[in-house]
Amino acid sequence: MKLIDLTIPLGIATPPWPTYEPLQVKYFKRLAPNGANGQVLTHSNHLGTHLDGEIHFYTPGKDIAALELNEFLVGPGAVVDLSDATGDYQIYTSKMVEERVEVREGDILIIHTGYHHFGWDMPTADEVRYMVKHPGPDREFAEWAKQKKIHWIGVDCGSADHPMNTIIRDWMPRQAAEADRVFREMYGQPLAERFTPDKYQLMHIEMFPHGIIHAECLGGEIDLLANRRTTIGFFPWRFVDGESCIGRCVAFVDDDEYEELMARKAELPRTRFGDCYDPEHVEQINRLTVIRES
Repeated sequence: MKLIDLTIPLGIATPPWPTYEPLQVKYFKRLAPNGANGQVLTHSNHLGTHLDGEIHFYTPGKDIAALELNEFLVGPGAVVDLSDATGDYQIYTSKMVEERVEVREGDILIIHTGYHHFGWDMPTADEVRYMVKHPGPDREFAEWAKQKKIHWIGVDCGSADHPMNTIIRDWMPRQAAEADRVFREMYGQPLAERFTPDKYQLMHIEMFPHGIIHAECLGGEIDLLANRRTTIGFFPWRFVDGESCIGRCVAFVDDDEYEELMARKAELPRTRFGDCYDPEHVEQINRLTVIRES
């Protein structure tokens, strides 16, 4: 059994969710004269690869410490690649998922939008595109996930919600206007009519009371697992009263599959941190994008 890391590198340049505290690192002691290095860290929970817990949006929900390892955090699942289906500001659906990978009741589901290619660790880094322009779901997808009894969802971008179904719509008016043009062209209705107030942050507000939470900002070597079934695990701290938590996300593969994936990795370019990536995903997203930044 081997592990494939689905976690992005975490450093002071890793962008947090907009307006949240970034990572700050301070040495409070050094080898000379103390004999050891010691650091103090300050950060929000919504930074790098992290798991949104129930009490992030649901007052009577579970804290991070209450999430069971074997019954919830680790289990069978699927990684679906939607980079050939949606571009900037677009909506993905359950049909797109099920056309590409088998999803079983009780699975963990990882959504590979391809937008991790715009994360801070990538040669095609674009923080605004990563946080503000990635695709996302509508209520149809959320209802499907409930019916499938999905344990948790992971996404390789800034939010499990469509960014224009969050407060970002108000914070970034120029991008909201771009999104509105996309919605009118692709879906035949303005942004405000598609994402009405009753849908606001539905992947958080409507899902957490059902125990369906999500991990955000996945990445690492996720490109290797596109449209595959695998065993997936997320490992946050045993964080009492934690509303969310930074953590490590991995896929477990057997030795034969690992050799296959490492042969594929050898053919791909690497980031400066050593993770492989497939540039074709960016090309696919760009072909699908209707309106580009002016």
